Amino acid sequence: MKVVIDAYAARSGISLTSDYEAENLSMAISLVASTRGISLLPLYARNLLPPSVVSRPLQGEAPTIDLVLGYSKANTSPLLKRFLTKVDELVALVAPKIGQ
Repeated sequence: MKVVIDAYAARSGISLTSDYEAENLSMAISLVASTRGISLLPLYARNLLPPSVVSRPLQGEAPTIDLVLGYSKANTSPLLKRFLTKVDELVALVAPKIGQ
């Protein structure tokens, strides 16, 4: 995640210096609330923020991270098979748009 944040900062022409590094989302939110600091958080985090913490959207192209899906080869669940089919369909739908 740090690489993604550093790349976003470089594209935006800003230099970031961190006093703290959070190991997870709840730690980041807690640090912001307790130290009056700032943090780049995923969009969904705004639903988890206490009333004392304000969120603002980023300007420009938002940073992204690549995701992978992990599962056990030994899992023969029909539900997993259906889920993987849906993931493949989603990837096929989104992949052409990413290349644009």
